[in-house]
Amino acid sequence: MAVLRPHLALNVSVLERSIPFYRALLGVEPSKVRPGYAKFEATSPALNLTLNEGDADGGGAFNHAGIQVDSTEAVLGAKARLVEAGLATFDEMDTTCCYARQDKIWVRDPDGAPWEVFTTHEDSAKAGAGPCDCGETGCGCAAEGAAGVCCP
Repeated sequence: MAVLRPHLALNVSVLERSIPFYRALLGVEPSKVRPGYAKFEATSPALNLTLNEGDADGGGAFNHAGIQVDSTEAVLGAKARLVEAGLATFDEMDTTCCYARQDKIWVRDPDGAPWEVFTTHEDSAKAGAGPCDCGETGCGCAAEGAAGVCCP
């Protein structure tokens, strides 16, 4: 699997206050800023960091983690490895999430942390309304059967 960069999504209480902090920390401007959402694509260290404004519901700042790959084939390759290891995955193909059209799968680590493996096809003007969309929490729970895989 060709890894482009690790992905980390954080919940923040006030986006406008958080953007300057992460700009200074990473030394880069955000590549995307939308209502309640900001994305930083740092090259050194390689990191896709997203900030999701909203209440963390007692779960702290961590929202979800992921690995951004360069193709749908790489997403499906990761799914095959996870399923072969006996892990449950949830597919979200051709979904709009975080202001981008993506193919992705979700899985939970042994402690319940949600992880996604995803590829981005193009930017979108919409936040997303997919089964596991990242509207308010970064990992929605609308998809039937998704609660145990991608949702807190």
